[in-house]
Amino acid sequence: MGSTVLSLRIDSELLDRLKQHAARRQMSVQDYVVRTLIRDDFDERFKTAVDETEKFYGTGPDPAPSGQDQVRPSAGIA
Repeated sequence: MGSTVLSLRIDSELLDRLKQHAARRQMSVQDYVVRTLIRDDFDERFKTAVDETEKFYGTGPDPAPSGQDQVRPSAGIA
């Protein structure tokens, strides 16, 4: 996998906060930002996959049948 340069212009307050967050995790600001972007991308792809699965199985925002609690299979508890 190759890499490409991305240049950002951000205000000093945001940069200070990023430095603080990165320092708490003993990371560089660059690594912290990249990990945050990767995590956000994963979260978005995961949500899309869950939505597609629910659409496929027909489980969505429909209410549970009367008198029964509906538990999503991914919840892991009954």
